[in-house]
Amino acid sequence: METKILHRIHTPRDLKKVEPSQLSVLASEMRQFIIDVVSTKKGHLGAGLGVVELTIALHYVFNTPDDILIWDVGHQAYPHKILTGRRENFETLRQKNGISGFPKRSESAYDAFGTGHSSTSISALLGMALASQLNGNTERKHIAVIGDASIAAGMAFEALNHTGITDADVLIVLNDNEMGIDPHVGALKHYLTQIKTHPDSQQKNLFEALNFQYFGPIDGHNIALLIQTLQELKNIKGPKFLHVITTKGKGLPQAEKDQITYHAPGLFDKNTGEIIGEYKPNQPPKYQDVFGLTLVELAQKNEKIIGITPAMPTGSSLKYMLEAFPNRAFDVGIAEQHAVTFAGGFATQGFVPYLAIYSTFLQRGYDQLIHDIALQNLPVVFCIDRAGIVGSDGATHHGVFDMAYLRAIPNLIIAVPTDEIMLRQLLYTAQFTTQPMAIRYPRGRGIHKVWQVPFEKMSIGKGIQRSKGKKVAVLTVGPFGNTIQNILHRNPEWEVAHYDMIFVKPLDENMLTEILTQFDSIITLEDGTISGGFGSVVLEFAQQKGYTHNRIEVLGIPDQFIEHAPIAEIFEALHLDEKGIEDRVRQKMKE
Repeated sequence: METKILHRIHTPRDLKKVEPSQLSVLASEMRQFIIDVVSTKKGHLGAGLGVVELTIALHYVFNTPDDILIWDVGHQAYPHKILTGRRENFETLRQKNGISGFPKRSESAYDAFGTGHSSTSISALLGMALASQLNGNTERKHIAVIGDASIAAGMAFEALNHTGITDADVLIVLNDNEMGIDPHVGALKHYLTQIKTHPDSQQKNLFEALNFQYFGPIDGHNIALLIQTLQELKNIKGPKFLHVITTKGKGLPQAEKDQITYHAPGLFDKNTGEIIGEYKPNQPPKYQDVFGLTLVELAQKNEKIIGITPAMPTGSSLKYMLEAFPNRAFDVGIAEQHAVTFAGGFATQGFVPYLAIYSTFLQRGYDQLIHDIALQNLPVVFCIDRAGIVGSDGATHHGVFDMAYLRAIPNLIIAVPTDEIMLRQLLYTAQFTTQPMAIRYPRGRGIHKVWQVPFEKMSIGKGIQRSKGKKVAVLTVGPFGNTIQNILHRNPEWEVAHYDMIFVKPLDENMLTEILTQFDSIITLEDGTISGGFGSVVLEFAQQKGYTHNRIEVLGIPDQFIEHAPIAEIFEALHLDEKGIEDRVRQKMKE
């Protein structure tokens, strides 16, 4: 696109040369630039559109990167990237070898801290600010921009509590748009609404009670007011809090109206805003929808079933349960630790809580999972969405560690469905267990166009032999089982046996003993890290039982963080696409 000002901006130093009267023109150009790129490359849209003026004002007033600026959550940082040397390659956003969709320290000196997940900024900023004091750098400014959904999380409040007893020179900018990915929930939301609607009624507000100097609320789309306010705050020492009101999706009418859909809309027409290619008739359902709709079906027959999610009712499809049974479904906000223990509370009272949570978000509730759930053997069902490689969100969101970090925990059942039909059966089975159970499933669509088969109770800890063979045995958990079946269907002459183990814990020891007895050459295949994952379970069992002669090859995600790229490209690079796996099985047959 042709621009009047934006094409001249390469760094914040260039920005400072723009006349204040022209900054609103720059804001319009930046919005259109973001819309142009995200409409064709996909990515997060609404959050970035909402902070264009705020981003301009922050870089206009402060001396970044010497002054430290952190964005929390990082999907609102697209305007920041455009102003800090990445405009010319912004079209590589979230593509292989392109720029990340989140702030990333290795990508730019302007990205002071990596923030793919929420609520970390204030803790990191306080550490940086106190480090500046120790280093004798008294002139450096420290700013964090955090959303009203993110600031409600426990970690953010822990950091506010600590910051308030220091003299650290920090500025917390609250980007208040009443939205996370879904609408913000909780008592803090009502409190912030009260501040906005009755600003003069507060004797001493919450943030002042925590020893912050509070300013606002102010219009986050008024560049002149933002600059004036930030200039004044530069000269005030100690912890400061600026409350800024913005509109998520600002500048694109469809995004302002439907803020949930346009948080990350995929491909869309940049002129009309119409989403492209979402509906295809007769395609398989998304795993998340199979979960959400199945849970409603189960809840209709079992009044003890409860649904819980930490701030992801749309992303996890718990929205169906919230609509059907609003008194038995709960969005607890960005509070993963609370969500886990909250579910445990229900379990002690005879209810069956299903906690819908992304794999990388469950990492935040790990202590609660061990101490509050597994140690007490409470029958909470962990429905772990976005397991495995998730694509362009990158290393912060790939759900590759859950099998490894879960299997060390006693009392916990770990099940990995091969497809959406098995997911349905595992969800049905989970309500009858008397111990905690984790069911992990991937992002995206399954393979069956018709999946609403009758319920059947599965046997916990029992695998299935899918194909017979004599030379090589392939053991899988999860969707890679479908890949192996495709390969064997193309090569019917291969003497390869396929075992879908389904359960990482408890392991089907009888089946595995038979496999180790019959086969010298074995391949394990998983969509999680090979360090401590399913393949490690098999290796450990073989060692313990004395099957040291078996040649066991473990295939899966290597012991490294995987960068962002489309899922297919990631699997191809790791030789875990269908061709790569087929080549490895063929080679194994020759050994």
